Amino acid sequence: MRQAKWHLVIPHSTSRSPSLGQSPGQPSLGQPSLGPFPLGAHPEAGGVRFAVASSVAEAVDVCLVGSDGSERRVPLGERTFGVWHGVVPGVGPGQRYGYRVHGPWDPDRELRCDPAKLLVDPYARRVRGAVTDLDVAAERGRDSLGAVPLSVVTAHGGPDTGTRPGVPWERTVLYELHVGGFTRTHPDVPPEHRGTYLGLGHPAVLAYLTDLGVTTVELLPVQAFCDEPSLQHRGRHNYWGYSPLALLAVHPGYAAVPGAEVEEFRTMVGALHAAGIEVVLDVVPNHTCEGGVDGPTLAYRGLDAPGYYLRGDLTGCGNTLDAGSPTVVRLVTDALRYWAGELGVDGFRFDLASVLGRPHGGAFDPDAPLLTAIVTDPLLSGCKLIAEPWDATAEGYRVGGFGVQYAEWNGRYRDAVRDFWRGRSGVSELASRLAGSSDLYAASGRRPWASVNFVTAHDGFTLRDLVSYDRKHNDANGEGGTDGTDDNRSWNCGVEGETDDPGIVGLRARQA
Repeated sequence: MRQAKWHLVIPHSTSRSPSLGQSPGQPSLGQPSLGPFPLGAHPEAGGVRFAVASSVAEAVDVCLVGSDGSERRVPLGERTFGVWHGVVPGVGPGQRYGYRVHGPWDPDRELRCDPAKLLVDPYARRVRGAVTDLDVAAERGRDSLGAVPLSVVTAHGGPDTGTRPGVPWERTVLYELHVGGFTRTHPDVPPEHRGTYLGLGHPAVLAYLTDLGVTTVELLPVQAFCDEPSLQHRGRHNYWGYSPLALLAVHPGYAAVPGAEVEEFRTMVGALHAAGIEVVLDVVPNHTCEGGVDGPTLAYRGLDAPGYYLRGDLTGCGNTLDAGSPTVVRLVTDALRYWAGELGVDGFRFDLASVLGRPHGGAFDPDAPLLTAIVTDPLLSGCKLIAEPWDATAEGYRVGGFGVQYAEWNGRYRDAVRDFWRGRSGVSELASRLAGSSDLYAASGRRPWASVNFVTAHDGFTLRDLVSYDRKHNDANGEGGTDGTDDNRSWNCGVEGETDDPGIVGLRARQA
């Protein structure tokens, strides 16, 4: 029998500068680890095990960033199944880090490895900082340390998230809300907790939700997000959160205490559960904050662009994650398991979910690898799973087209109610929608509660807008009215916008 031995493999790359950023006496290679999984940064006895996927890299450094901004680069010496990994001794939770990837630069083949770029770990469970210089983050060869966010090593565990309420689907009343906005002006929430996870878990807020009959809150994105390039160029910020940076990281901007976002999120979940309220997250596993190919290199593009992205764009956001890539399937399912298992959430609403059913950008398939991986996972299959059944293309409009375990945002219910409300349709279509839309869901074996019925949401007009405007007036955001749909099916009741006419004001109040 041959004796097994550990081997440290030193990758060769002419683009590498092995000594750059290393301190005298420090190891030049991450020490051996037991294997490549799980991915991410995991504290172990005496150090941290780092693992990051890249099928195109020739070498990968994990870069440890000190409180003074100094950097120590430690090459990861092992590569297994396309994952670069190793243990770095002497570091622990709270350590800031990133990756530098050495490899080919060939945009014609979608290869954009640039060791000058410090990359966020896609599996980071905390991130810190923001993009402070878009040009530095985007231009090849310019060192981005100090201009981009950093990953933070994070220990597992934290406050108890409580017992899942387990509300049956047929009794579910969803309330979509924005963590940062929902309590921002609430008079009963302490000022330091307004607009935070702790604010959402405040007793006065819980009492309000339960008095309304809400069984389940659906939180707009709380995965760490970043301002996309188009907003940064105009000096604006992303309020809604549909611009993800790291799918496992809790967004730090909603923490009352900087750096305590994981603990505060778990505390919020525990408080909601204690009140009998489920927590569903609006997740965005269809694109990232890196924008188009001329955008910043913050993580995915620099690690393995062909392994993460399609060549085309199905989202209208500049890039699209490839739901047919094993790297993406693994990242998304690992992230969902972390939120459901470690952080205690009860379900997920998938933004532009049709993208998840279009592997490699092809035709929609309800049995696509990513959609199937989610519903066959032992943990995730027990969660509430809600699809937004469209993307930014005609092929992606799939209301009624998802598999049996997915509920769906029923856009046809929304449209039918709005049309009937303004006298543009008869009762037949409305009756079908109010009766459970069996024409959409029964053939696949789904029950009426597979239809998530809504009239307004974060997209498009608010309820007040529906009775105040015939057309959109998105003037304040600097996009010249090009954003959002023009199909709002609204009626201004006789005057476009604000008015002091008592007849119109009264009519609007009766309508909405």
